[in-house]
Amino acid sequence: MNEQQCAQDILSGVGGSKNIKSVVHCMTRLRFHLYDEKLAQTDIIKGIDGVVTVIQSGGQYQVVVGTQVAKIYEALAKLTDVNREKDSAQEATEKNSLFNRFIDLISSIFTPTLGVLAASGMIKGLVAVLTTFHVVEQNSGTLIILMATGDALFQSLPIFLGYNAAKKFKANIFIVMAIAAAMVYPAITGLAPLAVANNEQFPVLYTLFKGSVIEAPIRITFFGIPVIMMSYASSVIPIILSAYVSAKVEVFFQKIIPDVVKMFLVPFFSLLVMVPLTFLVIGPISTWAGDFLGALTSSLYNFSPIITGMFMGGFWQIFVMFGLHWGLIPIKLLNLGTQGFDNVISLGLGCSFAQIGAVLAVYCLTKDKKAKTLSIPAFISGIFGITEPAIYGVTLPLKYPFYASCVAGSVAGGILGYCKTAAYSSGGLGIFAFPSYLSPSQGIDTGFIGALVATVVAFILGFVLTFLLSKQRQKRSFSN
Repeated sequence: MNEQQCAQDILSGVGGSKNIKSVVHCMTRLRFHLYDEKLAQTDIIKGIDGVVTVIQSGGQYQVVVGTQVAKIYEALAKLTDVNREKDSAQEATEKNSLFNRFIDLISSIFTPTLGVLAASGMIKGLVAVLTTFHVVEQNSGTLIILMATGDALFQSLPIFLGYNAAKKFKANIFIVMAIAAAMVYPAITGLAPLAVANNEQFPVLYTLFKGSVIEAPIRITFFGIPVIMMSYASSVIPIILSAYVSAKVEVFFQKIIPDVVKMFLVPFFSLLVMVPLTFLVIGPISTWAGDFLGALTSSLYNFSPIITGMFMGGFWQIFVMFGLHWGLIPIKLLNLGTQGFDNVISLGLGCSFAQIGAVLAVYCLTKDKKAKTLSIPAFISGIFGITEPAIYGVTLPLKYPFYASCVAGSVAGGILGYCKTAAYSSGGLGIFAFPSYLSPSQGIDTGFIGALVATVVAFILGFVLTFLLSKQRQKRSFSN
């Protein structure tokens, strides 16, 4: 495939550069925001060499191109200014639904960090493997450096998300990053509830909301105003809300401050307002909201881990198909930040293995040369957790392999729920996900063994069900 030609054809198919507001990419998709989606020639784009399919979801025009997405994106960037600012008048008239705007917001903020987020999680998983098998000694310099490599992004996550959120809300990037840096400032993280619990230097002055679910011991004040300290390292919601409010505050100061001193006085007053506001109001409220969301998912899990696992495993590929899985990523990060593990979203581990099982069955059964050709790269990418080529290129067009993989994924999810399997970091995908399921305290436990068993079952069941459904279809065709 010629990436340059593919990019040129896609650009022409979406209506040219004048029809593009912006475009980003994730692991397999070019995610366009178009001024007018009616100008896009979807059928023509689907026929372009290198394009798997096209999805219109979440207010985005998504062109699925598989693992070559980065090269095609770079080629596209050379052909047009793909990330120019939106026209404000056009933006004001956009009428996307609230749900579409939410999915767009989440994908815009998380997509750029997805690669390094997965890499950091994989390094944390590697550390777990090395310590479990005593390859490195506790408290050794090697372990400290490796832990710093894996933990740094998660400890500073608000800074990374703040950068993306600032771009999304058109706030000053460096002001928002400074706000985020204040949130993870060592003296501030040292005042987080767990860190300061036995610190005599900051005794409890009094307690707000005593006896309620949001009971808050007050240890410090800001000019006499009580500060409810939260743990902001690895947090998600507080910095996103702070970036949004910061954009509004900046606009206000831009209007009233003379041009000659705007360069330093706008950041000066913005930081003076936003940092205290974040600690006094935005941080506590958004953290409580995140805790509530985490408690909600935990309640679902506690009701029945098996049913929760079957639901996540059965529907995860459908979520991916429509790009809805982006709305679930913050929940996983919230669970990791508040609980230290995620036992809800991570129950979809077996789905990619169910897909490649179904793809392998199609490869073995079909006599169609095109299907065989598509199956090989789809199988390989599926091993590493990239399932879009398998879904759009092989299983979904035939339908019954997709149904088989959903059933297999559901069974695998039920096994994961039964074994109380949980992920302890936001690691890689496919086979690279396994280290993140190692318990930091116990190493190989029942949950990790459950992860291995579930993926094997998903693969075998995906293959067998596809094989059986294929034979059943052949019998029906013969009888008719």
